[in-house]
Amino acid sequence: MSTATPPATQPSAPRAARRPSTPRRRGRLVVVGAVLVVVVAAALSTKVVSNTSETLAGPAAFDAATYGEKQFPAVQSYVSEKAVDAAQLATALQSDPGAATKYGVASSSGIGAVVPVKFTGTVGAPDQTGLPVVTVPGVPEGYLVHVQLGPAINGTDLRDVTGKVSLNDFENQIQYQDAGAALNDQLKKVVLAPLGGQDLTGKTITATGVVTLINPKSWNVTPASLEVQK
Repeated sequence: MSTATPPATQPSAPRAARRPSTPRRRGRLVVVGAVLVVVVAAALSTKVVSNTSETLAGPAAFDAATYGEKQFPAVQSYVSEKAVDAAQLATALQSDPGAATKYGVASSSGIGAVVPVKFTGTVGAPDQTGLPVVTVPGVPEGYLVHVQLGPAINGTDLRDVTGKVSLNDFENQIQYQDAGAALNDQLKKVVLAPLGGQDLTGKTITATGVVTLINPKSWNVTPASLEVQK
């Protein structure tokens, strides 16, 4: 009995050696991955704007005149509601020069308090300040009540009286100052212009206004409303 000889086993083909990952290849993969991350993030953060013209134009420029027209009635209303009688205020200051903070707010400069005030008195001649002195019954001797009657109106009392308007409400210091000037312009237009520039010396006026009490004994009142008695 013969024994079959098994077929010869063919040698297997050599397996191709794995190509080692090179630093250059890994670097390319990292770059591609980073680009994909950036593209996805950009797509997620992209905001679709329907009106490109508005975007290119940017925010509307600050219009001081419009601001003054819009805000002046609100300032008038606030001053009318909060005004303290001048005689009461002066008497309180006589006992305590720091009492003004009870009736008003800190000024934007940090010096003195801005106080809404009201009075009825007789207009006298201007003194060394250039402003007329108003004789107000009940105001203690030594306290001077001046009133700004134009043509120039100085200060930012009308802007600051509520204590709610600050530099943070505007883009810069220029706009902040323009807001105060715009309110003064409205005062001249709405309150003083109807008086026709008449000389009020010797006449009795009733006024509500604002004073920044830097000097508790010398007031420069910016009127928010004024009536000349006949």
